[in-house]
Amino acid sequence: MTLDDDWITELCEEGGSAFSLKGRGKLFDQRSKFQHIEVYDTEAYGKLMMIDGFTMLSSRENFLYHEMMSHPALFVHPAPRKVAIIGGGDCGTLHEVLKHDEVEQAVQIDIDEVVTRAAEAHFPELCVSNQDPRARLLFDDGIQWMKDAAPGSLDVIIVDSTDPIGPGEVLFTPEFHAACHRALGAQGLMVQQSESPLIHSDILERLYRSLLDAGFGKVDTLFFPQPIYPTGWWSATIGAKGLDLEDFRQTDVENRGFETRYYNTDIHRAAFAHPEFFKRQRKKWMAQ
Repeated sequence: MTLDDDWITELCEEGGSAFSLKGRGKLFDQRSKFQHIEVYDTEAYGKLMMIDGFTMLSSRENFLYHEMMSHPALFVHPAPRKVAIIGGGDCGTLHEVLKHDEVEQAVQIDIDEVVTRAAEAHFPELCVSNQDPRARLLFDDGIQWMKDAAPGSLDVIIVDSTDPIGPGEVLFTPEFHAACHRALGAQGLMVQQSESPLIHSDILERLYRSLLDAGFGKVDTLFFPQPIYPTGWWSATIGAKGLDLEDFRQTDVENRGFETRYYNTDIHRAAFAHPEFFKRQRKKWMAQ
């Protein structure tokens, strides 16, 4: 991350690109035991959170990520009652999950409490469900928590992690995915943010192989725009046990009793449409 006068810039070395926002000052700056968390005010995107120099979310566009990390998976599952969120310290995904009345418990396990405290102070709209009696916030090691989870105790696992570096690296390993598979019920699924399909095919391939090796019978990827992330095009990859990922509760989506800004029935279908280059890659990964 670089600062040039009032411009806040994230450099993406692997993509040969950069993303900049015009800033209006820094609002928060703290180094935790794990990472460096900053919050800026910007002219066009509201508040901006950065971790270790990488853009995480802004007031203007975070709904794209949080809705697509939660609603597609929850509407694919026939009855998502027990949900675990690994990471997600800004609490935006938790807020979207708890819009679903059928969810009885949502546990969020993020290793860094500082991220949540910064979100509570500067993104309070994302934290409005933190006091929901169905919510449980833990600040702990997500991989160890998943290892200790009772077999078959969860319906949906959402891995809302940072990039696979630093604290987020362990969440992209076969050991972690095997623990997730064991913790899920017979019709369980997990969804994990899986970077940009344009420049991170190596990460996606690694994730596919890991999920398949862990025993997930179905693996697929959904796509959505993400303006502040490298290339502006992002993905989430789902591994399912005993579920067909092509099926979802369409009537429930259409009759949902809560508001979304991006997600709807058409977006759900379109998100799983694969470009030709990705079809070829996925076919190769699935044939391992």
